[in-house]
Amino acid sequence: MRDDRTVEGEVESRVGYQMKRAQHALRTEMDEALREMGLTGPQYAALSGLQAAPDLSGAELARRSFVTPQTMHQILTKLEKASLIVRRSHPEHGRVLQASLTEKGQRTVFKAHRVVESIEERMLARLDRDEIHRLAEALNRCAASLESGRKPNRQTGHELRSRRGY
Repeated sequence: MRDDRTVEGEVESRVGYQMKRAQHALRTEMDEALREMGLTGPQYAALSGLQAAPDLSGAELARRSFVTPQTMHQILTKLEKASLIVRRSHPEHGRVLQASLTEKGQRTVFKAHRVVESIEERMLARLDRDEIHRLAEALNRCAASLESGRKPNRQTGHELRSRRGY
């Protein structure tokens, strides 16, 4: 029979747990700092997405921001009311609304980037450049592995499964 301390220690040693812990700490810091600017994390993601690719539809912006189209619609409505974005009909598909940043939106996202960059610098302060590069590459590969679904093992033809069974 296992006691709770053993199970807890096993959970804390899992990569997924540590990734979630880091993500939670990052999100908490970002939310607090962005709140002082009058933004939420999802609003910042939307503004960043529009800065990188102007004239996106709400659905495309939702995919890039990891939210549902319904949630993105609410985010864009609030950003429009704050004069941070404008929306207009797509020239060929009139029902599709494209969003783009206003000058105020450009200034706001620029300031927000500086705030978020300072938080990321604090988060990565204990890592050297090579470690940061390797971490980014490893996280990219982890995401790609999960996003691509299960792939058959080239040697056996069977699906690959985690060594830990999850």
